Amino acid sequence: MITKDMTIGDIMRRYPKTLEIFERFGLDCSDCQIADFEELAHGAGVHKVDIEQLLADLNRVAGLL
Repeated sequence: MITKDMTIGDIMRRYPKTLEIFERFGLDCSDCQIADFEELAHGAGVHKVDIEQLLADLNRVAGLL
């Protein structure tokens, strides 16, 4: 299960299909230099993204729901 305390870099490495979700939410995480250190909740907050919807979509595309 993808959780809000996981780093964005870890999520993208473990579940490559999530890249399309990050992009759909306007999060260009694949090019971000701090993705390996930034927790999902922090990144979503900085970019004013609904964390609950982001988590649901990430887990769905990763096949974890």
